[in-house]
Amino acid sequence: MGLQLASNPAWATFPVSLFGLGLAFGTLPAAAMMRRWGRRAGYVLGALKGILGGAVAALGIFSGSFKVFCLGTFIAGLYSSYVQSYRFAAADAAEGEMKTRAISRVMVGGLIGAIVGPQLVIWTRDALPPPFVGSFLSQAILPMIAIPVLLMLRTPRAEQAAQGIDTGRPLLEILRMPRYILAVATGVVSYGVMAFVMTAAPVAMVKQGYGVDNAALGIQWHLLAMFGPSFFTGRLMARFGKERVTAFGLVLLAGSGAVALSGAALSNFWGSLALLGVGWNFSFIGATAMVTDCHTPAERGKAQGANDFLVFGVTAIVSFLAGSVMHSAGWVVINWAILPALALMLVPLVWQASRAKVAP
Repeated sequence: MGLQLASNPAWATFPVSLFGLGLAFGTLPAAAMMRRWGRRAGYVLGALKGILGGAVAALGIFSGSFKVFCLGTFIAGLYSSYVQSYRFAAADAAEGEMKTRAISRVMVGGLIGAIVGPQLVIWTRDALPPPFVGSFLSQAILPMIAIPVLLMLRTPRAEQAAQGIDTGRPLLEILRMPRYILAVATGVVSYGVMAFVMTAAPVAMVKQGYGVDNAALGIQWHLLAMFGPSFFTGRLMARFGKERVTAFGLVLLAGSGAVALSGAALSNFWGSLALLGVGWNFSFIGATAMVTDCHTPAERGKAQGANDFLVFGVTAIVSFLAGSVMHSAGWVVINWAILPALALMLVPLVWQASRAKVAP
C-alpha cells in the first residue's frame, strides 16, 4: 500500500516505519500505565488502540490518503507497544530458568500469526473495494478477539506487592549496569538488523523480477523462521546459557547477509530470510532474558519500558532508512551494512558467554 499511495517510491516503507515509531513512542507510556493500573488494564487499552489503528488504515486506503493510512499504521504501532511486553509478563510469572521458557512459549504465538496473518490478507484483500480495505478491517477485528483472553489475566503477586511500595533504583542507575547495557544493545542490534533487511527484502525481490507472490512467500518463510524455534529456544538457553545462544543468533544474522551477498537467485533471498528469522529468534529472546536478570520486581516497569523504547526506536529509524538505502544503493549495500554492527556486538557477548555458567 505504501508503493501504491506514496507519491515518491522512496517513501514506500514509511508506513512500516511509522508502525515502528508508534511502537517505540508507546513503550514508555504503556509501561507507566501498566505499572499504575496493572497489565490487564493496559493490555485491554492497547487492544482498543489496535482496533482503532486497523479502522483508520482502512479509511486511508478507501479515501486514497497516504497520510491517513500512515496515521493508521502509527496507531497500530501504539497497540504493538503493549503486545511486545507480553513476553515480559510471561517472564514475570516464572522463576529461574523457567523465565526463558516462558518467554519462548509466548513467542510461539508469533508462529501462529506468521501463518494466519498473510493468509488473512489474501482472504480479505478483495472483500471490499478498493483492494486491501478488508485486510485492514480484519486487522481491527483481531484485537477484539484478544480482549476476552486478556480479561482473564491475573497480575502476579510479586508485581502487586511491588506497586506503590518501592520503585527500586533510579532508571539512570539501571542504565549504567554493564549487563543491562549489553542486553539492551544486543536487543537493539538483533531487532534492528532484522527489520532493516526484512523491510528491504520484498522490494529487492520484486525489483529482481520475482513478483509479489514470491516476495510474500519469502516473508512468510521468514516469519515462520522467526517464531518456529521458540519451541526449543528456552531449553537451549537453559542448557548452554543465554549469552552463548544469543551470540549464535548474531552469527546466524551475519550468515543471512553472507547468503544474500552470494547471489541473486530466489533461493538466496529465501535462504537469507530464513537465516535472518532464526538468528533473530535466538538473539532477541536471549537479549530479552538477559534484561530480566537486571532488575527487581519493583524496577521491572522502568527497566523493561526503557529497553523496548530503545529497541523499537532504533528499529523504526532503520526500517525507514531501509527504503531510502534500497532505493539509492541497492540490496547488496543493505547486506554489507549489517555486518559491522553484528561484529561489534559479538565481541562483548562472546566474552560474557565465556564467563557464564551453564547447566550440567
